[in-house]
Amino acid sequence: MNRIQANLVLLLAAAIWGGGFVAQSTAMKAIGPFWFIGLRFAVATIVVLPFVLMENRKTKKPLTRRNWISFFLTGIALFGGAATQQIGLLTTTVTNSSFITGLYVVFVPLIAVVFLRRTPHWIIWPAAIMALGGIYLLSGGSFSRLTVGDFLTVVCALFWAAQITLAGSCVNETGRPLAISAMQFAVTALAALAVAVVAEPISIADIKGSLGQILYVGIFSSGLAFALQVIGQRYTSAPQAAIFLSSEALFGASLGSLLLGETMGALGYAGCALMFIAMLAVELVPEFVRRRSVAA
Repeated sequence: MNRIQANLVLLLAAAIWGGGFVAQSTAMKAIGPFWFIGLRFAVATIVVLPFVLMENRKTKKPLTRRNWISFFLTGIALFGGAATQQIGLLTTTVTNSSFITGLYVVFVPLIAVVFLRRTPHWIIWPAAIMALGGIYLLSGGSFSRLTVGDFLTVVCALFWAAQITLAGSCVNETGRPLAISAMQFAVTALAALAVAVVAEPISIADIKGSLGQILYVGIFSSGLAFALQVIGQRYTSAPQAAIFLSSEALFGASLGSLLLGETMGALGYAGCALMFIAMLAVELVPEFVRRRSVAA
């Protein structure tokens, strides 16, 4: 695979994730958010299990009790992110959700500062200010105009950042990305279904009414897209991968406009652009600085 093909693979992954926002939003016309999350990640767990078995055959080092605890905590973080994003979509738009969720790119290094005592690249601080400014513009110039769903999506981005940090640590320790994926999917499915059984009504008609969205997000967003990401990143540079994967927010907004008729004012578009620039800056600037220092 050459670099152009790899970048197209990453673009496809981003498009699948962008479509996932539309599927998540429309599914709740027929089913509750926790039933949707539970069934979605149950499907994702089943999809990834055969690949976990293949991975286990190639890996001889057994998992420790600490590894299993880390896997479980990663799953809890994923559940937190999935729950706040899904509930947030009840009162925010697909466009807002897709861009605000992308703030996890800025939050990951901030978590490293607070909890891991790691000094981040200097670009984090201006990027964080840009991201906050983007949310302000997205609200139309007044934070009071942000919905509960918008604030929940900010919390969702924090959970995603925690999940990414924990998953990265687990992969480095165990070298088992597929096992981590299966465990976090299973934990999220069980946690969501436990809440759903208590808090939300369900019927066969509800499941049938949202089955297409459940299968799309479970198979494609959670299964295929992550596989495409791993494949594509093997054959392209980190900066290019960041650019193509960050287009998830653009696909989400575009599909929200095309399929759901969502619109926003000029300030909203300016806010989206500012958040998108902040996301790219966090990914690209450190890599460019590193390459310049190596070349020098």
